[in-house]
Amino acid sequence: MNPIENGTLDLPLPSRNFALTRRVLLLVLAASVLVPLACLCIYGYYDYQRRFADAEELTERLARVANEHALKVLDLNQQLETRVVDMLGDSDDANIAGRQEALHHALDAMSGTLAQVAAISVFGANGALLANSRWYPAPQVSIADRDDFLSARAVAPVTYFSLPLRGKVANSDVFTTTMGRISQGGQFLGVVSIALKRDYFTDFYHEIAAGDNALVIGLYRRDGGVLVRYPLMKNAAQPANDTPFTNAFRNNELYGRLRMTSTVDHVERVLAYRRVGDFPLYVSTGYATSVVRARWRHNLMLVSAIAALPCIAVWLLIAFSIRRLDAERAAWERWQAEVATRLSIEASSRQLRRMGALGNLVANVAHDFNNLLMVVSSNMALARRKHFNDVESEVLAVERATAGAESLARRLMSVARKHPRKQEVIDPAAWVRSVLDIVKSAVHPSISLTVEFSAALWNVMADAVELELALVNIAVNASDAMPHGGRIVIRCQNVRLRGAENDLPDGEYVLISVTDNGEGMSESVLRRAFEPLFTTKEHGAGTGLGLAQVLAACEQAGGTARITSVPGAGTTVRLYLPHYQGPVVSSKPEAVVNRERPTASAMIDDDHPLRGMSVLLVEDNADVAAGVMAVLEVFGCTVHHEESADAAFALLGEGYGFDLVLSDVQMPGSMNGIDLVEQITKRLPSQKVVLMTGYADEIERAKHLGVPILAKPFDMDDLRDLMADGVPH
Repeated sequence: MNPIENGTLDLPLPSRNFALTRRVLLLVLAASVLVPLACLCIYGYYDYQRRFADAEELTERLARVANEHALKVLDLNQQLETRVVDMLGDSDDANIAGRQEALHHALDAMSGTLAQVAAISVFGANGALLANSRWYPAPQVSIADRDDFLSARAVAPVTYFSLPLRGKVANSDVFTTTMGRISQGGQFLGVVSIALKRDYFTDFYHEIAAGDNALVIGLYRRDGGVLVRYPLMKNAAQPANDTPFTNAFRNNELYGRLRMTSTVDHVERVLAYRRVGDFPLYVSTGYATSVVRARWRHNLMLVSAIAALPCIAVWLLIAFSIRRLDAERAAWERWQAEVATRLSIEASSRQLRRMGALGNLVANVAHDFNNLLMVVSSNMALARRKHFNDVESEVLAVERATAGAESLARRLMSVARKHPRKQEVIDPAAWVRSVLDIVKSAVHPSISLTVEFSAALWNVMADAVELELALVNIAVNASDAMPHGGRIVIRCQNVRLRGAENDLPDGEYVLISVTDNGEGMSESVLRRAFEPLFTTKEHGAGTGLGLAQVLAACEQAGGTARITSVPGAGTTVRLYLPHYQGPVVSSKPEAVVNRERPTASAMIDDDHPLRGMSVLLVEDNADVAAGVMAVLEVFGCTVHHEESADAAFALLGEGYGFDLVLSDVQMPGSMNGIDLVEQITKRLPSQKVVLMTGYADEIERAKHLGVPILAKPFDMDDLRDLMADGVPH
């Protein structure tokens, strides 16, 4: 093979790794998603922790402020109560009632500048109001049944803090601090009560909360009772007594933090609490965790939205790049396919030109070879007619050599697709059985040969001789691949193929597969297996026509051949032959005749009815013409020879008549044998004509004319039979 052509065919196409580029883009896309997401998660986690830490810090700071405020108020309140108690001394109810006006002015002076004090009241031993800082004369009011009075009388002189209540006189929203009066003799004299405005505390709490509705600030008794709470609640619900919050108060803890759900409004909060000095009171600040989380989510969404803008731009850019990459890849693949197709077409064109030239060369050689064989064959017929004259053994040797030469010529013509075909309906099972002995004789004795048939095999239309030669060629190759013995299996079965399989159209086929367990073929050998004149055998051991003839035989029948092979495991050759569904006719010779050579005992009768027949022989090869003329003359015919179709047609045109025109197909001049037959058919329709050739190029054209054709080299008995049976025209 020309190395320049090889280089052109195997020229490596430039390549780009689109898959790697796509993977890189996808990795960048994943990174552009995962990295910002990871950063956002980290930021969100730390922002979440920071916000709760800020909430805890805020509640702690506000608890300190509220505690200082409450401590100042209660210290002043305690001082006022002590002054009033000291001012009253051991005065009884009558004495105090007698001094009511002076006491009113004194109490009013004490409370007048204190915004937190709603009123200062003095109650007698029986709970009756004796003096008040706001009212004179004091209204008739009794607190004998109130908890603050009862508790003050029981624990006097310790200050008692009441739960929120409505003032009986001013009907104001207050809670009271009550201190009992004890005489020097230990007698209970009554109580001094200071009503503190709850609004004063809530206003202060509102101010330090700065309007943040998530904050809750409260003043609580040690038992958990709510004295003041901001924001105010419509109902005056008190907390449960068994919560961590109230337990911390009862345990007299000075300060602390916790997170819990309120039993008052059922909202989870972070809480900070502190005890108010030595008083049985606590201030507490709480921050709703739901608000912390909501603000954290809102901030995280805002940050996510801001971060998403460049990310979206990157994603769109990557998506655009991937789309462009896919389009570029598709264009690149189309370009590569076009280049590969062009290179393949160029290579195929070169191969076709090479094979065409080779075919013409082979055909010309085979044609000339057939002419030589025709000379030998005709002269052998003459020698046989003359009873050999003591050279029978030599003549038989020449005949055997001629048979081998005919086989080689047949293979050459078959590969060149110029051998005349003899198509007939074949039953594959019966045909394989009939040629099995021939195949067995072609393989080594150490090789076992088995045949397997599927049920109801379809008929095929093919050249039986070509198929026989193909099967023998396959068996010989398999035998050569198993020098130490092995096994060959021939299988016949019906198959239905789709168009994408084996490059065959949809349809039904008979598959004849030949499998061996020999050495197998390498990939490079397998690619060239059907190439004419290619062989892996030693020099002089093979012609390289065997598998090429196999493929040619199958394709001439409308099918194909395929090879699969595994080095060291064996090879399978598959022959696909189309299912023939036409009528089955009796097996009789077709127009193309090529029978087996008769035995030496076949003699020519001197009294044959051909005696006296006139024949026009048209043949350009002088040796072939001489041999055929000699045989025809032995038959008793009168023979006239012309070297070209033009000369023969001119002779007929001059009015000369012949019983038979026997013409070659390929001849020099403006007309060949086919053209001569067409002209004779038009102008002399009654003229009888027989063609002889070694080519198959124009056989179909000749068959349409209904003219018998003898395939060179033919046996003279075939010609004699045609002439004796009455040649049609």
